Amino acid sequence: MNFKNITVAGSGVLGFQIAFQTAFHGFNVTVYDINEDALEKAKEKFKILSEAFKQDMNATKKQLDATSKNLKYTSDLAAALKGADLLIEAVPENLKIKIDFYKKLAKVAPKKTIFATNSSSLLPSKLAKVTGRPEKFIALHFANEIWKHNTGEVMRHPKTSNRVFDDVMDFANAIGMVALPIYKEQPGYIVNSLLMPLLGSALELWVNDISDIETIDKTWMVATGAPMGPFGILDVVGITTVYNINKIAADSSKSPDKIKVSERLKKDYIDKGKLGISTGKGFYTYPDPDYKKKGFLK
Repeated sequence: MNFKNITVAGSGVLGFQIAFQTAFHGFNVTVYDINEDALEKAKEKFKILSEAFKQDMNATKKQLDATSKNLKYTSDLAAALKGADLLIEAVPENLKIKIDFYKKLAKVAPKKTIFATNSSSLLPSKLAKVTGRPEKFIALHFANEIWKHNTGEVMRHPKTSNRVFDDVMDFANAIGMVALPIYKEQPGYIVNSLLMPLLGSALELWVNDISDIETIDKTWMVATGAPMGPFGILDVVGITTVYNINKIAADSSKSPDKIKVSERLKKDYIDKGKLGISTGKGFYTYPDPDYKKKGFLK
């Protein structure tokens, strides 16, 4: 693995974390997003991340200054890909958006560039053909707050070359992840294959008026000792991502419960700008959510 120059496309919930983590570990990172406004927001989020790295990783000023120097920003896709060894795609979890992005990407990326999708639910084989380089295409999925929850799930599709698979595994290790090999395509990888049934069940209990948000979270926290319940987790994941995943499932399965969940998330949360921790409001209000307050578990 001789990666030096990494491009991260998308500076949303996970994109900006991936970029910062990669730069922190000494790689040259170009952050690409659709406009300058999005990039300016990313820069502000990097300031917040610096404080998190100080607190959680004991990062020094020298390390954080070096991280900042390793980061570049552009809204020009061709410029973003210049010299790139690896492109990590973290654009919205929507098949049409991703397909459109890869079609544009295939036209401007150097031949050497490996493409990795951070999709949390879409199989790489659904995108491989439009990349123009299926043998150099793979999935690389991270958990939220990646500097603490440092899983790097590396999932191949049938046409991924062995060399690319090995190189991306090495890269995941090099940026401080625990690289987790997935040899066959699996919707949701490992983490989300375990997590999504929990979150999906919680959402269905809620939309069917079986119980309320706080009680569902309290039940899980008391019964398992977990630090947060499913709705706290959903706020961390981001309600837009949760909605997109549910919408894909609703459209394909026609499940009444999944349709009901998608409609409720859009109407009561997305349309009102309540997107989770990133906006300060979701199922809870931040930075001091009720589930962290004394007495919540009583």
